[in-house]
Amino acid sequence: MGRRWGLLGLMVLTACSNPENDISEQRQAACSDVAAGALPEPAPVSPRSTPESGDGREAFIVRYRQGGRVSAAAVQRLGGQVKAQYRSVPAVAARLTDEERARLAADPDVERIEPDGELRALGTPMSAGSVEEYTDAVRMVQAPKVWDANEDGVLDTGAPVGAGIRVCIIDSGIDRRHPELSIPYAAGHDFVDDDEDPSDETDGVRGIGHGTHVAGIIAAQLSSGGATYPNTSPSGMVGVAPGAELLIARVLNVQERASVSNVLLALEWCQQQGARIASLSLGSPANMGRTAQEAFQAASDAGMLIVAASGNDSSPGYQAPLSYPAAFPSVLAVGAVDAQEAVAAFSNGGEGLSLVAPGVEVLSSVTLQGATVAQLDAEGQPFTSRSLFFAPAGEYTGKLIDCGVGEGQGCKGGTCDGFVAYVRLTGTSSASRIAQSVIRQGARAIIFGADESEGLSWQLALDGPGKKWVPTLAVGRESRASVLKHLGRETHVNLRGVDYAYFPGTSMAAPHVSGVAALVWSARPTLKASEVRSLLEETAKDLGEQGHDPQSGHGLVQAKAALDALQKRP
Repeated sequence: MGRRWGLLGLMVLTACSNPENDISEQRQAACSDVAAGALPEPAPVSPRSTPESGDGREAFIVRYRQGGRVSAAAVQRLGGQVKAQYRSVPAVAARLTDEERARLAADPDVERIEPDGELRALGTPMSAGSVEEYTDAVRMVQAPKVWDANEDGVLDTGAPVGAGIRVCIIDSGIDRRHPELSIPYAAGHDFVDDDEDPSDETDGVRGIGHGTHVAGIIAAQLSSGGATYPNTSPSGMVGVAPGAELLIARVLNVQERASVSNVLLALEWCQQQGARIASLSLGSPANMGRTAQEAFQAASDAGMLIVAASGNDSSPGYQAPLSYPAAFPSVLAVGAVDAQEAVAAFSNGGEGLSLVAPGVEVLSSVTLQGATVAQLDAEGQPFTSRSLFFAPAGEYTGKLIDCGVGEGQGCKGGTCDGFVAYVRLTGTSSASRIAQSVIRQGARAIIFGADESEGLSWQLALDGPGKKWVPTLAVGRESRASVLKHLGRETHVNLRGVDYAYFPGTSMAAPHVSGVAALVWSARPTLKASEVRSLLEETAKDLGEQGHDPQSGHGLVQAKAALDALQKRP
């Protein structure tokens, strides 16, 4: 990950540590008993497998011929470790040695053996609240026009709100403690830890809340807010379909990675739980394989509407192709637009792109206290600042010390008793590596001086989740010189925890479409999935070139337009 915090791949919120970034080798003073970013990283995941042991086995999906005999027992007799036998496709997920794989490949009933690849991160609702909870993104897709036509902050009697429609979120799980999500939560399963608690957590390490953010976009409740940002509604925000029921299938671990086999298991679980819609804000630039394509097609054929994020690999002047599973024909692929309805520079596209939806700086729920709001003042003078993602909530006042560019230079005048470190960021700086360095020299808080303007949208991040950091914030180029005038003087850094965050990415766009689909389906439950999809595409707000185009698909999804068109149909 570069200096800016963003969504690379499909919502990869963590920046993996580089062993070369271990500052233990640096020749500088270090305070004893100080840990900084010290938790071990997991082993990298091979594109062929999901390693779980040192037995030489790798993860595969064994696809049997149509009409052939599918036998998990036969795989086990060969010594393979069976993970699952699927119902929608004749296949078995198993861990195999090279010898076991070769023997299986010789079985005439086995059509192919595919690697188990990896994907990443890309009740009745409260009826009264406040229009302040209607985010710009929710308004862009016309949701309030469907269920609060008179803008009084009260859900209109009899209006479609998604009631009776189950939306299955295949993601990183959710923080079930979040007040926005306790009512819509219906059921869940954790395919990472193999239990019934789909919390975004493993062994005490919590994820950043990617799945919680997606869930809030779909079904956050009126008047159910947690700790909020300044200048936002104290009641939080409301989702596109506040009456929908949420099924939570956790497949992404706290490093925001998932195996293909778990995604396919989750897809089947969603069907068994009666989901009308599956929402996937994850993906891979690599094809997930023919078995996965068949499984997604089978779920679609069974009547499920599958919505997936298009991917975040594009850049100015370059349009990346759709990620998988969004690229599968059976999946409704969703790209991202900003607040001005311009296609986001990172949004993947192609002829298979169906719709676009808000995906730049989208406000929604995250893990409780999973984000922070920064406050910086020196000798009583406040400065505009922003917290770093994964920096913990906390407050510290101490002497401001100039630590230069942070790497290879000591924080002159700093002691192990504590100080506030000021560090200049350069174009190649690693915020995490620098933070480790100055923390080990005694820093109890950090101020980064960034090159970016305070008026632009940007965000820095530390490695995470689960790392040991101190309160850390950044100032833009307008404030750097003024902050430096206070070197050697008392400086106050305060990061207050909040339960919401602004995320960018097609990961945020996809659940907007899922929510609109739930509204339409709740208005007429007899519709087929194909009819819901066609209705959303036909009534989308055309953007860019007239008609369908590779950048914006059929256009920006519009809930009110879709409901109006539905009322005209027999």
